[in-house]
Amino acid sequence: MYADIGVALMRNLLLIRVLRTLLTLLGVVTITFVLGRLTGDPVAMMLPQTATLEDYERVRAALGLDQPLPVQYFIYLGDVLQGDLGTSIVFNRPAATVVAERIPATLELGIPALILSVLLGIPLGIVSAYRRNHPLDRAIMSFSLAGQSLPSFFIGIVLILIFGVELGWTPTFGRDSLAHFILPTITLTIYPLAFIIRLTRSSILEILNEPYIRTAHAKGVPPRRVTYIHALRNALLPVVTVIGLQIAAILSGSAIVETVFAWPGIGSLAVQSIGGRDYPIIQTVVLITAAGFGIANLLVDFLYVAIDPRIQPN
Repeated sequence: MYADIGVALMRNLLLIRVLRTLLTLLGVVTITFVLGRLTGDPVAMMLPQTATLEDYERVRAALGLDQPLPVQYFIYLGDVLQGDLGTSIVFNRPAATVVAERIPATLELGIPALILSVLLGIPLGIVSAYRRNHPLDRAIMSFSLAGQSLPSFFIGIVLILIFGVELGWTPTFGRDSLAHFILPTITLTIYPLAFIIRLTRSSILEILNEPYIRTAHAKGVPPRRVTYIHALRNALLPVVTVIGLQIAAILSGSAIVETVFAWPGIGSLAVQSIGGRDYPIIQTVVLITAAGFGIANLLVDFLYVAIDPRIQPN
């Protein structure tokens, strides 16, 4: 009986979260559509200066830009609901196809960056907390402060100058071999790594002052067990939230990193499309990114329950 109630509750929670995600995606689609149109008319960039007014109007009509903005919006929304994300103005191909071709390149950087930031950030945060005010703690905190303060394009350029130009150890751009992954992956890892280190440290320090931790030490529980069973389990809740948010941060930060390293992912495609006013590509990139962020939030909610069953997502 209780199992059936639990399953029904989780099903209802999942349904509510999915509905919220869909409403969020609708808002993202609407805002992106409106803001994209405010940047200017792409036809002006497509046609030469010698084009006539008739040429201009003909191209606008072919692209559907001659309709009033509300009409364009509802036509676009209807197409999206049917799975049609439009045709790229620049590439003259389905926008979904153009973006899908770039997604693997972005994931090849984003997934290793996220994994490295978690695998390194949590242990370094624990070490820093247990070595509070020790020189090692100060070194780790100095690194994390620099990692959060320095912009990713600056870090990328510095790495290129040192390891690519001066030392000649790694390529500076492209995606032709494993060596090309080193610098952009490091650049994309530094910010989330620094963030996770600082949050893990502060969470562990807060948990270590709890009465049940002092009681565990007083009972002679081995320090390693106190750390990984009692302290870390409770300290992980805010860290899991940040990890979910870092998925969006890595995707948004990849636009800068991909541009610096000439990496052919969706970030660099978005930058090019903004310059070319390619509305369908911009809208598709934003929609896919927002959907990924919504899915990450759903996973975070259920990880909460897995870590601490007393917590229910709302």
